[in-house]
Amino acid sequence: MDKRVELDASDWRILQQLQLDASLSNQALAERCHLTPPTCLRRVRRLQQLGLIERTVAILGADALRQHTGAGLTAIVEVTLDLQAEERQTAFEALAVQEPAVQQCYRTSPGPDFVLIITVADMPAFMAVSQRLFSQQANVRNVRSFFSLRRAKFGSSLPLPLAEG
Repeated sequence: MDKRVELDASDWRILQQLQLDASLSNQALAERCHLTPPTCLRRVRRLQQLGLIERTVAILGADALRQHTGAGLTAIVEVTLDLQAEERQTAFEALAVQEPAVQQCYRTSPGPDFVLIITVADMPAFMAVSQRLFSQQANVRNVRSFFSLRRAKFGSSLPLPLAEG
């Protein structure tokens, strides 16, 4: 059975506005989307139930936080497994996603089996994560790490069909 649901222009406007600023009050969101507040709230709850709104979070400023933490290191890491059987990939993926320093985890093809975005305080912290994820894993064949010198762009918004109005 196809669980696909139809979204109208109001749904797309809500999703777009929430991607830009999820801290909007329901009243402000309704105004921006040209809806009444009760209708807007009902639609937001429906979009959440459908899984289209996965969660609402605050995106912290890494550069601003660095002033308070004193450090910060982001690594883009390519991981190639020795054996690419589905159960081996699933096992590595489970290990990677449970590691708090792993901010993003992608299965990729062709090339490496995984690309990870890892954020830690400093190089010793990166080495500790590397030991947990790569050195102690018998199925990891190759790891290539690239260290970010500067983040020129970071976004979390997905491209959506234009919602007019």
